[in-house]
Amino acid sequence: MPELLHKEKPDLKGKLHDLPHKPGVYLMRDRLNRVIYVGKARNLRKRVGQYFMASRKLTADLKTRALLESVWDFECHTVRSEPEALLLEGKLIKEYRPRYNISFRDDKKFLLVKVNLNDPFPRFLLTRFKKEDGARYFGPFAHSGALRTTLNWMKKKFGLRSCRPLMPGEADYKHCLNQIIKNCSAPCIGKIGAQEYQSRVLAACEFLEGRSREIVLAVEEEMRRAAEKLDFERAADLRNMLADLRQTTAPMRRFTRHSLPSAVDPAADLAALRDALQLQRLPLVMECFDISNISTTHVVASMVSFKDGVPDKSAYRRYRIRTVPGQDDFASMAEVVRRRYSRVLLEAREAFPAEAEFSQENPAEVVGRLVRLPDLIIVDGGKGQLSSACRELQRLGLHDLPIIGLAKENEEIYRPGRPLPLRLPEDSGALRLLQRIRDEAHRFANGYHQLLMKRRVAESILDDCPGVSENRKQLLLRRFGSVERIRRASAEEIAAAEGVGPRLAEQVFNYLRQHK
Repeated sequence: MPELLHKEKPDLKGKLHDLPHKPGVYLMRDRLNRVIYVGKARNLRKRVGQYFMASRKLTADLKTRALLESVWDFECHTVRSEPEALLLEGKLIKEYRPRYNISFRDDKKFLLVKVNLNDPFPRFLLTRFKKEDGARYFGPFAHSGALRTTLNWMKKKFGLRSCRPLMPGEADYKHCLNQIIKNCSAPCIGKIGAQEYQSRVLAACEFLEGRSREIVLAVEEEMRRAAEKLDFERAADLRNMLADLRQTTAPMRRFTRHSLPSAVDPAADLAALRDALQLQRLPLVMECFDISNISTTHVVASMVSFKDGVPDKSAYRRYRIRTVPGQDDFASMAEVVRRRYSRVLLEAREAFPAEAEFSQENPAEVVGRLVRLPDLIIVDGGKGQLSSACRELQRLGLHDLPIIGLAKENEEIYRPGRPLPLRLPEDSGALRLLQRIRDEAHRFANGYHQLLMKRRVAESILDDCPGVSENRKQLLLRRFGSVERIRRASAEEIAAAEGVGPRLAEQVFNYLRQHK
């Protein structure tokens, strides 16, 4: 583990002379060895050297002056290109969360290109998150504009489809016009076979990986011919497109957690949190609750779990608030805590009925021996949310479970029975660990809320369908799962749903094909 305090300030001017004239990323550290700023550079020696020029403090703004006064040391990491420097800068800022950085501190990620080769006619799509769904991913890409230009050109070049699947009974000319204007090979209506289309997709994958130099050379040749014919406007367009193609297909490293400097020390943060909260043992398992009530239509909650200081995504849970009308954070928090730990108690009794039935111990002690309870519970909020959660734990007999509330505005930590909140230093590893789990719970809750809102927008089309009451709408959705699946179903399949006869099924079938 690096020293927390440098006794002697390093010779920064001497280190500057050793820096290469190459692109890379630099990290500024203070005397406690904390990263306080991360930046990228096309030329490391020139960029970092600017910070230590004598005139820099005279012309700098207040924030830069404060940064310069805090810098005790720096380190640099060289990369192969400026886009790589941008990717590495974003990764390091998200890891370290330096106090003097503003950009890249949110959870937004660089764009990826996704294609699922298991689909009959695969499409190339843009996404920001890589999932374990069997699809193939390319990227991340530092320049979104160049990527979008490249994808549009690539779809035309290889004749790739970008439309949704053709629905049964849908007219071709209403579905998509790309094949009419020669932008697509139209495999969905049988213009080419599935095998030929798959070969086009694989060729496009090779191009995205930078293994089709012949295509770039062909665009260069077309640009030269346009210039020779004095068609300078066309030549300029091809020149710009060529720059985007080269930028997108240039090989870049993927900076994984193993290839980055260690930004977070979970063991040290856990020890710091135990000491700050005066816990009896390390909080190796923590569970954090957050409520998302952006609208009264869907109030949802999330529970995320951290194990050994890092996310344990297999233990994440999400909830729809059932018993609370309107927006009431306190009551919503009470409901989700009650549901979470009453289920834990129930599962323990079902798994070990003899021990649970005849034991005279406290329920928390019994369950703690049978299943793993969290070492610390965190609720997103202040005194109100914490009090609501504590009441539910007491009703369940789980009095001794450590629990805190983390109020976001001033990062105040509320504890049961303590009238005043605890404030930890901003650079405290304990606080940063709490922030990470709280932000993860917030992200997970908001993601679920957005999913439900999208579903509601899609389902609302049934509200205007003649003959479909709210009860029949719910029966249809329960049978098929979504409006898209109802669209793909035949009139006979719709008629088989409970409460829907042949006549109404025909109306629903025709209505959904007329309204898209």
